[in-house]
Amino acid sequence: MTGSTRVLLLLLLCVEAAMLAVLETMFLPLRFDGTLLPELGDFPFPVMIAVAAVTTPVLVSWAASLSERVLTAASPLIVWFLTLMVFGYLEPGATRETIVLLQDWRGLLMFAGGMLTGAVAVGAVMARNAANRPGLYETAGTQ
Repeated sequence: MTGSTRVLLLLLLCVEAAMLAVLETMFLPLRFDGTLLPELGDFPFPVMIAVAAVTTPVLVSWAASLSERVLTAASPLIVWFLTLMVFGYLEPGATRETIVLLQDWRGLLMFAGGMLTGAVAVGAVMARNAANRPGLYETAGTQ
């Protein structure tokens, strides 16, 4: 695979991460209230938390297959985080009552689910890189 193809695929992964962050933020307030979902007691349906927890490490692993650099692997996670901050916290026209990420537990859980699983995937990339190059990384405590 050529370098320009890898860059194009990485850009597509970053666009996909941004689109997922927007969709996850839009559908986070889903409830069983009869408007979009059936009327079943008006309790929340936080399926986007699971979507964020599953898709972010998948995007990180796909990006890691393009290059051995950690920044390449972490770029979908960084784009997801920045998009989530813009559309969930700094959304246009937001007042204190309409900020999605700070409304209730679902916003924080989606943030934690996506970031923690993505960070674990980036850590796995770093561990794989360290295992593949044993002379470059020194273990802690050895002088």
